[in-house]
Amino acid sequence: MLKEFLENVRGLMPLVHNITNYVTVNDVANVLLACGGSPIMSDEPEDVEDITSICGGLNINIGTLHKTSIDGMVRAGKRANALSHPVLLDPVGAGASVFRTNTALKLMEELKLTVIRGNISEIKTLYLGSGTTKGVDADIADAVTEENLEESIVFVKSFAKKEGCIIAVTGAIDLVTDGDRCYVIRNGRPEMGKITGTGCQLSGMMTAYLTANPEHPLDAAAAAVCVMGLAGETAWKRMEDGDGNATYRNRIIDAIYNMTGEDLEKGAVYEVR
Repeated sequence: MLKEFLENVRGLMPLVHNITNYVTVNDVANVLLACGGSPIMSDEPEDVEDITSICGGLNINIGTLHKTSIDGMVRAGKRANALSHPVLLDPVGAGASVFRTNTALKLMEELKLTVIRGNISEIKTLYLGSGTTKGVDADIADAVTEENLEESIVFVKSFAKKEGCIIAVTGAIDLVTDGDRCYVIRNGRPEMGKITGTGCQLSGMMTAYLTANPEHPLDAAAAAVCVMGLAGETAWKRMEDGDGNATYRNRIIDAIYNMTGEDLEKGAVYEVR
């Protein structure tokens, strides 16, 4: 039952520390509020350990890197590890530059991660230690499809076992695995790719779900993916003539705000393999 994971977030209102990129920081904060969590944004190295200490979970996003923020990510991550808080890494654009790729690999090496969430190009880059991606979007050649689904599941399970954490690959078909079980999720709309930051928003919300459901991290992570995809579907149904991607972004946030556990149970489309 996925609804309990949504309801736990609403009931516990988890406080999430976000070191995220400045392109989407406002939307990440609003999605966290919409899902029932509470956001704090801080990447200053002298500030992050105190902030992480008062929060329940840490969301690290490398979308707009600079050297001081990397220091903040490491400090916050180590503090979160010491407190046994969930830590999520969103390796935005890994593969687009050596700097991004090496930063993500450094964080994977130095921190105990609960989840790595990215598109298939970013995840393959981290698995291989190098790669190329088309900016921050998945390379079309790397898309998870019905035709390559089985081999994609084998790949993400292998990576999850190798890293000892949950791997969440999001795209047209979403895969969320701990190495043993893999959720295959088919919620969402292709138009979500026309909005900057739906992945960033999901990472923030997923961290809230992890924080509120510490005994069931895999199921909580999958529930968050279902919520985002279902919100995209619900929001699209409410689009009117003249509406564009800015309206769609707001409607997605509204759909998350108004979603109930019953809505999630009824609308989530997934299987476990």
